[in-house]
Amino acid sequence: MAERVRAILLTPDRTLLLLRRTRPDRPVYWVLPGGGVEPGDASREHALRREIREEIAGEADITRLVHTLEGGQEHQFIYLANISTWSFDDRTGPEFTQEGRGEYHLDEIPFTEAALDELSIMPPQLVPVLRKLAAAESARVTERTCQP
Repeated sequence: MAERVRAILLTPDRTLLLLRRTRPDRPVYWVLPGGGVEPGDASREHALRREIREEIAGEADITRLVHTLEGGQEHQFIYLANISTWSFDDRTGPEFTQEGRGEYHLDEIPFTEAALDELSIMPPQLVPVLRKLAAAESARVTERTCQP
């Protein structure tokens, strides 16, 4: 079974980085940065750091595994991570130069349930996971701002 890794990337402003995919003959959708675990990767976390470097020229601090998805012939591992620097202009992933793959755009969105509900996130099984994390993040922010 193929293994894939994905990151829920939170910025210092507590926004979320997502890749907006535009493909011919398909509605626009958003995905978490990440990709396949390769034979040379020392671990899933190593693969995720490599994918983040390739896709957004960023370095992430991986916090924890938050969810796994199984479907068909692949197993996806979803991690929560913090990221402070990135440069979409400096991406190097092979998917960006492959013919017929469509376009990739990096979007920074508020990490709120309302903002998530406005997007078509793939795979859709991730939406409840993201909503739950966004609600927890909102509760932490509220708690911090209410303390004297």
